[in-house]
Amino acid sequence: MKKILLSLALFFSATLTFAQQTFPVNGSYDIRQGLFAFTNANIVVSANQTIKNGTLLIKGQTIQSVGTGTTIPKGYVVIDLKGKFIYPSLIDAFTSYGTTESPAVAGRGFGSGGGRQSIFTSTKKGAYGWNEAIRPETQVATIFSADAKKADDLRKAGFGSVHAINRDGIARGTSAAVTLSDEKENGTLLNAKAAANYSFNKGTSQNDYPTSLMGSIALLRQTYYDAQWYGKQKEEYNISLAEFNTQQAIPQIFEADGWQNVLRADKIGKEFGKQYIIKAGGDEYQRIAAIKATGASLIVPISFVKAYDVEDSVETRNLTLAQMKGWELAPTNPGVLEKAGIKFAITSFGLDNVKDFWTNIRTAIENGLTEKQALLAVTEIPAGMIGIADKVGTLEKGKLANFIVTSDSLFKKTNIIEENWVQGKRFILVPKKDGLITPAAKDSLTKAAAKKPEPKKSAVMGTLIYPFTAFGNATAPVAETVLLKNATVWTNEKEGILQNADVLLENGKIKAVGKNLSAGSAKVIDATGKHVTAGIVDEHSHIAGSGGINEGAQSSSAEVRISDIINSEDVNIYRQLAGGVTTSHILHGSANPVGGQSQLIKLRWGKLPEELKFQGADGFIKFALGENVKQSNFGTGARFPVTRMGVEQSFVDEFTRAKEYKKALAVKGNTVRKDLELDAIVEILDNKRFITCHSYVQSEINMLMNVADSLGFKINTFTHILEGYKVADKMKARGINASTFSDWWAYKYEVAEAIPYNGKIMHNVG
Repeated sequence: MKKILLSLALFFSATLTFAQQTFPVNGSYDIRQGLFAFTNANIVVSANQTIKNGTLLIKGQTIQSVGTGTTIPKGYVVIDLKGKFIYPSLIDAFTSYGTTESPAVAGRGFGSGGGRQSIFTSTKKGAYGWNEAIRPETQVATIFSADAKKADDLRKAGFGSVHAINRDGIARGTSAAVTLSDEKENGTLLNAKAAANYSFNKGTSQNDYPTSLMGSIALLRQTYYDAQWYGKQKEEYNISLAEFNTQQAIPQIFEADGWQNVLRADKIGKEFGKQYIIKAGGDEYQRIAAIKATGASLIVPISFVKAYDVEDSVETRNLTLAQMKGWELAPTNPGVLEKAGIKFAITSFGLDNVKDFWTNIRTAIENGLTEKQALLAVTEIPAGMIGIADKVGTLEKGKLANFIVTSDSLFKKTNIIEENWVQGKRFILVPKKDGLITPAAKDSLTKAAAKKPEPKKSAVMGTLIYPFTAFGNATAPVAETVLLKNATVWTNEKEGILQNADVLLENGKIKAVGKNLSAGSAKVIDATGKHVTAGIVDEHSHIAGSGGINEGAQSSSAEVRISDIINSEDVNIYRQLAGGVTTSHILHGSANPVGGQSQLIKLRWGKLPEELKFQGADGFIKFALGENVKQSNFGTGARFPVTRMGVEQSFVDEFTRAKEYKKALAVKGNTVRKDLELDAIVEILDNKRFITCHSYVQSEINMLMNVADSLGFKINTFTHILEGYKVADKMKARGINASTFSDWWAYKYEVAEAIPYNGKIMHNVG
């Protein structure tokens, strides 16, 4: 009896590190800590270290030792694993666990109308910022609520801790790293402010602005500038900006699905000296060199596209080449990232069922991902990203006892995850056959699955195409030296039309035009009987943009930039090339009097968005007149302006404010807040940005010319200008250009007085 009492005393003295808590207990306190020794195990300490026939000791929530030849202290429960494996529990770097899923609000786009009340500024009570999509004050640690069902599903897949993110808004606030223990939330938080989070999605914000991707980018850009200004001023108190500034010292994570959005997110980060960790969309393999050049670490999904049903011929007709190629190549993405040397974590986010996690991991391994990198991507790398590497991710002394027991190597198809220990608490995932575990006795875990050799599957990489859509090429186009022989050449110069002439192209430029030209090893094309002209320049185009071409929530959106949303994958680029267009001026739409900034692009099919842009080209901006800007046929009537008189006042107000802003900036030592909208208008006043204006009706055209005269700015081009024949003399006197339709007039009431002779009359006027 004395021996039994002595043993119990030793057991309790060894476990009484007295774990204190602030919560009262309704009953007796249980202050015991578990003492466990796992013996005869293959212990995967990290991706770079495995201990065979090792012993792992844990005390309460903490790992005490890992090694071989370990002397097991008295009082420890011994669990003989008989050659089974112990791995660190997995870590998911991107989840909405414990937070509310927040989809975007429907019907908030340009022209949604439908009687919905317009909300221009935040209605949130408190000293917060003006736009509800900017909510850095949100802290997951204050709203987190453990979800027992989701925790159970994740534990069964091997996860022991996750990164909980509130996926709502453009600036989303701080996230938290938590364990999947079933303890109270206080006991599961590993890092209460793991990261500051961002996206291009406005989420549940009730504000009208933004309605487009370029609006989201502009809002985030302006917020960075506002936060910089706020840190130096004493004019107002703004909780949102104060929190935004506070969060700049912690990791920054940006959700940006799709490789083009990855590049967009990285670009705005670089603009403000930030290197985002980017949660990507899984298609990075399509432009791996560009992704690598960002230098960003990624969090990538493995929610591969399921095979399409091609048995139904009707449905099959709707499948695109991009969809089919995406299904074929998406499983190669993790392997391609590894081969490129890009640091990445793998997330279960996006899976319809977390049970598919291991199926997809193994599919990725079959398609080029190594087992070592796969383990790193679900343990050490995510731990480092969210600031918990000192607690989890490897099996080392002093770290949390977060580990899984598996029947075999983790990545084998026959492997079974039998147990998941989270913070030292055992979660049995496979029912036991018999018995209880007793001190210094044998464990009765399920025997390892029979070890059968797995058939090796060769990784077959499909062919990439550039761009990743119909009519893409197996290799990205490169400039060649080309000689066109014996063509009829329309020079558009004083030489006029040349017969039987040659054109030499070198490094993407015209090097020579003449007769009997030679160029050594140049590629020669016999153009006999063919005509060669300069490519068509489309002054007014709305192709090649992502996420909306209008930002119409406010009367002025001068801060938004088409350059932020150029979409090099748009098949309309190919179609325009087929029609002879080689240069397009991509304009903002006509949703408001002062629209966004334009972008001139070369139609370089297969190149990256930045490679389409004309470098050093003059800046332009879109203005508009007429029915669209006053929302005559849509909208609620709440957004100013709603009349033609209001349109005039919009311009007057915009340029008056810009002049005052410019004057304030000129004061030495000024503390003026940088305003991206007014910066663009000041560029117009300084003749550094030029106006192209959507226009139809004579009276409105006259109005804007008079406003420009009175406020000292110039209009470069009236587009559409179907009543230009009425005001051609006034336009000529001011040096204003016209870009009109060649074959479209009288197609709506607003252009009832348009005539087919419009272009000819304006030309004759000069």
